[in-house]
Amino acid sequence: MIKDFEPRLYQQTIFATCASKNTLVVLPTGMGKTNIFLMLASHRLKQYPNSKILFIGPTRPLIDQYKEVFKKHFDIDEDKLVIFTGMVKPEKRAELWKDAKIIFSTPQGLENDIISKRISLEEVSLLGFDEAHKAVKDYSYVWVAKQYNKLARYPRIVALTASPGSDIEHISEVCNNLFIEDIEVRTEKDPDVKPYVQEMELEWIEVQIPESFIQIKNYFNECMKSKIKEIKNLGYTTDINGNTSKKDLLALQGSIHSEIAHGNKDYSILKTISLIAEIMKVQHGLELLESQGITALHTYLNKLKQESFTTKVKAVKNLANDINFKSALIKTDSLFEKKIEHPKLEKLKNILKNEIEKNKDMKMIVFNQYRDNALMIVNELNKMEKVKSSLFVGQMKKGDTGMTQKKQKEILDQFRNNEFNVLVSTSIGEEGLDIPKVNTVVFYEPIPSAIRTIQRKGRTARHGQGRVIVLVAKNTRDVSYRWSAFHKENRMYRTLESLKRKISSPLMNNKKEENLNKFISEEDKVKIYADTREKGSGVIKELIEMGVDIKLEMLKIGDYVCSEKVAVEIKTVKDFVDSIVDNRLLQQLKEIKRNFERPIVIVEGTEDIYSMRRVHPHAIRGMIATIAVSYGIPIIYSKNYKETSSYLHIIAKREQENGKKDFSLHGDRKPLTLKEQQEYIVSSLPGVGPALARPLLKKFKTIKKVINASAEQLEKVEKIGPKKAAEIKKITESEYKDS
Repeated sequence: MIKDFEPRLYQQTIFATCASKNTLVVLPTGMGKTNIFLMLASHRLKQYPNSKILFIGPTRPLIDQYKEVFKKHFDIDEDKLVIFTGMVKPEKRAELWKDAKIIFSTPQGLENDIISKRISLEEVSLLGFDEAHKAVKDYSYVWVAKQYNKLARYPRIVALTASPGSDIEHISEVCNNLFIEDIEVRTEKDPDVKPYVQEMELEWIEVQIPESFIQIKNYFNECMKSKIKEIKNLGYTTDINGNTSKKDLLALQGSIHSEIAHGNKDYSILKTISLIAEIMKVQHGLELLESQGITALHTYLNKLKQESFTTKVKAVKNLANDINFKSALIKTDSLFEKKIEHPKLEKLKNILKNEIEKNKDMKMIVFNQYRDNALMIVNELNKMEKVKSSLFVGQMKKGDTGMTQKKQKEILDQFRNNEFNVLVSTSIGEEGLDIPKVNTVVFYEPIPSAIRTIQRKGRTARHGQGRVIVLVAKNTRDVSYRWSAFHKENRMYRTLESLKRKISSPLMNNKKEENLNKFISEEDKVKIYADTREKGSGVIKELIEMGVDIKLEMLKIGDYVCSEKVAVEIKTVKDFVDSIVDNRLLQQLKEIKRNFERPIVIVEGTEDIYSMRRVHPHAIRGMIATIAVSYGIPIIYSKNYKETSSYLHIIAKREQENGKKDFSLHGDRKPLTLKEQQEYIVSSLPGVGPALARPLLKKFKTIKKVINASAEQLEKVEKIGPKKAAEIKKITESEYKDS
């Protein structure tokens, strides 16, 4: 089934392992990981001709790239190769799945397809995970792998990455989560890989930040010293200083928040948490100054200043009023007006000029962590002769720098087709993109991550010689980041070799997970209806893990329905308090009580319910008493989504004993009184709802008069303005069109 492709020796050796075991494949970038998957896909389809192949990658540009490889080298009708992303509607994905043989998908939408049973993992004989280092914690890869391992008739997993991480815990977690039974590692020094490795020149270029930057740096340091002194005077902690890392500050902040959540809210602890937040903001400003320059810092500091006028967050207000912060802001504004930039920018221009002189057809990728600064770099480079640069960023909108998936693909195609010669990219360009003939990769700043450093370097020397240049500002955090990445990368290979030697350890003995769920027929499974808006929650995924038959529906009342009698409304601690304040809660409970004999409220989270908002504890206790006594609705408290799932499972199981599984979704509704029917009809008008239905009926007496009222008459009812009145008239007077 493979055409125009001759596998290399190391690819054949790795393929042999993958064919018999779930395998983690660690290969340098540009060494043909996708081609190994290609070979394995052919092998599995020959073994199981009626099966399907599924290959998952984190981004749309990568998904498109996989499909292009298969179009080129796999002898199969093109309509059997399909792409699943968020841009393809769920109904269309379900239709495509039926006839497809090889599916390329991003993981998030795939989760929803599995939950909704639009696709069947039973049919998949090979599941591939690209950028497999992402398979940790709650990333979608983890849950998809669990479901596949349970459901597939002929399971085989292959996980591909150039950089699985630098510590044993991370790599072990990846292996466990993806049910890995063996590891195949190759480095650029291995004899079977070495002949194919393109020469890569690595150069570290140092720059000296100017005196004007050092002045701003001193203001920031003095600002931090004053905050640290305040914390020490409060007596809460003495463990932090100006060099404390962001990671350590976040850990300290987390531990203090935990104390607050459990009711410790004295002045010193609340003030300490605010001061830590201020220190973290100053540290971020310092990082922008040292590694990025004045434009990025100017944007950040002025954003904080503007926020301070409107926000209620004390950390922002206090920082904006700090004398050292103000001094740093004034100095930054002055340098911005003078168009003073980081010396890295001039160095980058010189590098680019020299590269073009050596090779007029050169192509370069510049990596920068921050979108605003990346945009500034693009604008500056485009002022140069013989340079045409373009920005490549992710989808999340920040100002005008966000890109749709369609735009991302367009930019990459233009770069491949030599329509411009410099791509300035944020982290989205680090993973897996195969762009031929990139001569040079420039790191605008070092990054303290082995994974990201390896990914960045891998964008060059894929099909020819390459050069990697890292810009480092002397005597700044750039230096520590440089060495941090260097040591982590070395540690990664040592760890992999160690794991390889211990391949028979329990870590690798992830055989197909056996449990009783597979022996439970669909008819005997506990059934729970879940609101479609809950499909992204951990609760649904956990219930499916328990073997529950989940039915996704658009529920008008409640989040989950466990029987004809029981519907469950789930609130986080914060949402519970918020819904008390904005009067949503009582209305929701009236509806659920009217429609179900035994409604339940679950409040999820470990936070202190009395510290969520400035609501008097008596008001919260009063509401809880009203729910329990006046409405007769029990309130269950759970710590997290796992505990919530357990409660739902137990409740549904008890309710569905003795064959009570075929229940009506909406329960045994009590007959509506005439008054309730009238309120129900009027409440369905746009922007009205139950709260405004009663005032409208009180004023106009009948539904007919409400419908016939003019916009001016409607506006006389409290809380109905011109906009709502116009919407009501539009819905009641527009002609119905059957289209």
